[in-house]
Amino acid sequence: MTREQQIDLAAFILRLALGSMFIAHGFLKVMVFTLPGTAQFFDSVGFAGWMAYPVTLLEILGGTLLVLGVATRWIAIALIPVLLGALFVHLGNGWLYTNANGGWEYAAVLSVACVVQVLLGGGTYTLRQLIPGVGKLAQT
Repeated sequence: MTREQQIDLAAFILRLALGSMFIAHGFLKVMVFTLPGTAQFFDSVGFAGWMAYPVTLLEILGGTLLVLGVATRWIAIALIPVLLGALFVHLGNGWLYTNANGGWEYAAVLSVACVVQVLLGGGTYTLRQLIPGVGKLAQT
């Protein structure tokens, strides 16, 4: 496997992992906590409650687009503020995620992973490769 193939595979694996995580967290807000419950939580930690709605949409839609490899760099950039918000919420809980109320390590690592995704782009294994003519939308 060439170095370029390794980079493309790494970008693909990272996209799948990040995208799946964002989709799961978005649906957790919808299906388990409910959107009104998530808005209430946002209020309780100092964010405007209404922000729960665009954050949830961004997680689900952004995660899906990451998995597909559509506009990967732009989506990863757009998701970094979501992770920084999560980092802010957990800052006072210590480093380890296993601490009471979760520490900030998970949000920090995911933030770095999004930055790495921005640097790598989407790689070769994207929707653009599967469906010719998708155009610039699918560019990484």
